[in-house]
Amino acid sequence: MKTFIVDAFTNNAFKGNPAGVCILEEHISDEKMFLIAKELNLSETAFVMKLEKSNTFSIRYFSPKMEMDLCGHATLASSKVVFENYDLDEIHFITHQNLDLLIKGSEDQIVMEFPVYEVESAVVPQALLTALGIQEIVNAVYNAEYKILVIEIASAEKLAALKPDYTTLIQTHNGINGVSVTALSDKDNFDFESRYFWPWSGTNEDPVTGGTHTFLANYWSKKLNKKKMRSFQSSERTGWMEVELISDKKLLIKSNAVIVFEGKSNVF
Repeated sequence: MKTFIVDAFTNNAFKGNPAGVCILEEHISDEKMFLIAKELNLSETAFVMKLEKSNTFSIRYFSPKMEMDLCGHATLASSKVVFENYDLDEIHFITHQNLDLLIKGSEDQIVMEFPVYEVESAVVPQALLTALGIQEIVNAVYNAEYKILVIEIASAEKLAALKPDYTTLIQTHNGINGVSVTALSDKDNFDFESRYFWPWSGTNEDPVTGGTHTFLANYWSKKLNKKKMRSFQSSERTGWMEVELISDKKLLIKSNAVIVFEGKSNVF
């Protein structure tokens, strides 16, 4: 089984968000996929298998703790691997929930078509804000599909400087999968910034998160009155993406990825 580590949402190795990508030649059990994800110990590992149609692949996502419904950076990483190993410029990934993700590739950019999700108003417990190190908020909303709380703060500088107390943060769990903290960007070439913390279901912090942009893009589009935006994730590794709302239901996420390791797993 060919196995890769790919840095997604970046043009540079050791930046962006690393994901495992395993190319399956035959089906393996859910338990084995979970154990491989634990062994690689990355925030997510994608398992990809070619289907009967020439440009169509199944894809499943596992963190070291659980299976995920959808993962942006692992989709981007898998796209990079498929485009490098198959003579294709357009592919479809079929997720475990039967989402059909259309991906288009070129030499310097990969374009992913994702669904758009809404958010609803939310109240943030003070204990969670304290654990995150946030003093004041601009707004708080909740995305039901991902079970993610979104907290907008007023300063991108303060966003980058956040140092959560993860021991305390884990204890504040109230059924959510993670917290996306976001702010208007203070950089000339970006519109908004974010960081994503999810110690309950993944790693403490996800370096760059495509999935959260299925609702962050919509959220900031309404605030900024823009359909095309550039997003920066101000984690330690940093990363970027371009987002474009093409309808109420569909979103384009554009970025790149770098394959940093390629090998073979002897686990079957």
